[in-house]
Amino acid sequence: MRSATRFLPRRTVLRAGAATALGALLGGGALGCASEFAGTRLTLGTGGSQGVYYTLGGALADAWWERLGLNQRPTVRGTAGSVENLSLLASGSVDVIFSTADVADTALAGATPPGRAPRALARIYDDALQVVVPADSPITLLTELRGRRVSVGATDSQVIVAANRLLAAAGLSPQRDLTARQLGIDESIAALRGDGIDAFFWSGGLPTGGLAALSADRPIRLLDLTPVVPAIRAAYPVYDVGTVPAATYGIPAPITTLFVRNFLLVAAELPDDLAGALVAGMFAERDRLVRANPAGRVIDTRSAIGTQPVPLHPGAERFYRSAKEYD
Repeated sequence: MRSATRFLPRRTVLRAGAATALGALLGGGALGCASEFAGTRLTLGTGGSQGVYYTLGGALADAWWERLGLNQRPTVRGTAGSVENLSLLASGSVDVIFSTADVADTALAGATPPGRAPRALARIYDDALQVVVPADSPITLLTELRGRRVSVGATDSQVIVAANRLLAAAGLSPQRDLTARQLGIDESIAALRGDGIDAFFWSGGLPTGGLAALSADRPIRLLDLTPVVPAIRAAYPVYDVGTVPAATYGIPAPITTLFVRNFLLVAAELPDDLAGALVAGMFAERDRLVRANPAGRVIDTRSAIGTQPVPLHPGAERFYRSAKEYD
């Protein structure tokens, strides 16, 4: 007899697989019964409160609280972003973090305490590198940032890493050629809205809620990065080329930019059963993530395993093998 799942939409099958895998990982018990993870306490390292990391972090905390039967909702910790998150993970201050592939790649080459090396739960969505200016600004190219007041991202964030690389490709130095400020996404938005800066760098999912809110009361543009794409791609192949649609923030026209993958990471020593349950709980509550931010739409079991150069956590691998049986 042919399987009934052959006639179901792929998304329905994936959800069924995730739910079945979650049931197996939790021993098949009902969520209303005592969970083996009930006493587990989790802290998520996210990002600025107007960024996608923070928004999805809140949705994940709710999903895991309910799906894993935790006694306490996971703590969502706002941070400067990927660089700080990896430092917090290495020190044991947080349990799950968001990080971009470019920063994670650098972290893998460094020394970490035993058991605290980063391991991936999933690739979740891709960040777009975004250089934001007011819509009426005369600035159209990175080279025209010379002499301007520019936020290059918060200290210990992935934004500042990407900004330095983009500026170098454009022949600019933040120290010599700009009036550079190191602001997070929340402060950058406030500064541009109040005419305190001329531009800011951001790396985030599309759309980033804070930028969408900014564009509603102060129209913005994004700089096209086409002139620096060849140099960046040659030096850092971790970045991909893509387009930001005009409809994203009501910008005048689509622009070419660079994208970098985002991962959910944990420490290598995290127990396999807990890692697998976290992944299963995320996929079982995918609709919740989509409601939190449209970036959640691209979270998929096939793309989620693409976490190179960070190895998948063994517990996550176990989930993906289980889910595949129902695909």
